Amino acid sequence: MLSPVLCSDLAVLEPDYTEADVISTVEFNQTGEFLATGDKGGRVVIFQREPQGEYNVYSTFQSHEPEFDYLKSLEIEEKINKIRWLPPHNPAHFLLSTNDKTIKLWKVSERDKRAEGYNLRDEEGRLKDLSTITTLQVPVLRPMDLLVEATPRRVFANAHAYHINSISINSDCETYLSADDLRINLWHLSITDRSFNIVDLKPENMEDLSEVITVAEFHPHHCHLLAFSSSTGTTRLCDMRARALCDQHAKLFEEAVDPSRRSFLSEIVSSVSDIKFSHSGRYLLTRDYLTVKVWDINMENKPVETYQVHDYLRGKLCSLYESDCIFDKFECAWNGTDSVIMTGAYNNYFRMFDRASRRDVTLEASRELCKRRAVLQPRRVCVGRKRKETDVSVDSLDFRKKILHTAWHPKDNIIAIAASNNLYIFQDRMPTHGHHHAQQIQSAPPE
Repeated sequence: MLSPVLCSDLAVLEPDYTEADVISTVEFNQTGEFLATGDKGGRVVIFQREPQGEYNVYSTFQSHEPEFDYLKSLEIEEKINKIRWLPPHNPAHFLLSTNDKTIKLWKVSERDKRAEGYNLRDEEGRLKDLSTITTLQVPVLRPMDLLVEATPRRVFANAHAYHINSISINSDCETYLSADDLRINLWHLSITDRSFNIVDLKPENMEDLSEVITVAEFHPHHCHLLAFSSSTGTTRLCDMRARALCDQHAKLFEEAVDPSRRSFLSEIVSSVSDIKFSHSGRYLLTRDYLTVKVWDINMENKPVETYQVHDYLRGKLCSLYESDCIFDKFECAWNGTDSVIMTGAYNNYFRMFDRASRRDVTLEASRELCKRRAVLQPRRVCVGRKRKETDVSVDSLDFRKKILHTAWHPKDNIIAIAASNNLYIFQDRMPTHGHHHAQQIQSAPPE
């Protein structure tokens, strides 16, 4: 269980930042050696873990540019919605990144040698006068400063009429899915000009539309299984062996709600914003506005565990609806052993739940505390009168500060927290004492 967090290193941060610098996705690769972030400016920043445990910038590149759809008179933002790493098979690294409409496959590779001694070109790359060439030489490789190159290998476009909200790599390492509000498509990583539609929720008459797809993910071990959630709070498990079009689900995970307690706001807060299969593949983790739930894929009628993330907001749903905060999409994450769950909240707080002990903790990603190298103490939000001086009143929460994007190292107790344009990396340095080391990194790449 992650508890007190020790802040030590802090990057120099500018207090002002632009909307383009806000981090929009965070993702560790399969080994945890690399961590990728995408931002609203279309940039991808990759961090590499050093031998001493720190994460430093490895590569920065522009993944997407703003575009304009002339047929629909629609601006397409460059914002990176999701990043997914492909399992490593050679020294190069591959990842998928997507904005609202276009998915790209990137190759990130290192080069520390260059060829010299060409016969037809000089060292500057200009063609030689052929009449001056009297001998032939064999080009040689010379050492050079390490260069990390990011090159686009595939572009998957023109397959979604609505905004892409999810991409997920299949366990067969050959295919992946992409999901928008109404459809899920299956792609082959080597074929860019066609995909197969495997889920289609679009009704013949759009006035009959009752739900939209919010997130989709492949099972970590079974290449024929995928799950997707919707705005109605349901999660469907689909088996591609049963039929090519998975409109008929294999299982439906839905918690019964008393009809008398249903309201306009209760339907909004029940919308699932994120799902994650456990590493074992046995459980599904779902996040809605107020709770995180753990489902056993063998039991559909109710979750096996339900954790309240910020139950103190129930009395503020009307004001949260007026400010549009109620539509914020929080992500969730498992630790490497599926024993602890993490998700974000407001006021730059994030929550952790220990499944075995049922203990939970609220921590804050704070610039000021990191500057002082202080140990982060658990936070407590109270609705009424404060019991302790350190308690925070629910009325004083800053709803502009929110932890939407989180990621957990696949093996170690290392977590990545995105807060606006800052990336916090907390690392377990002294597990016997429960203390953790932290980094804070600014999202905006250097000029």
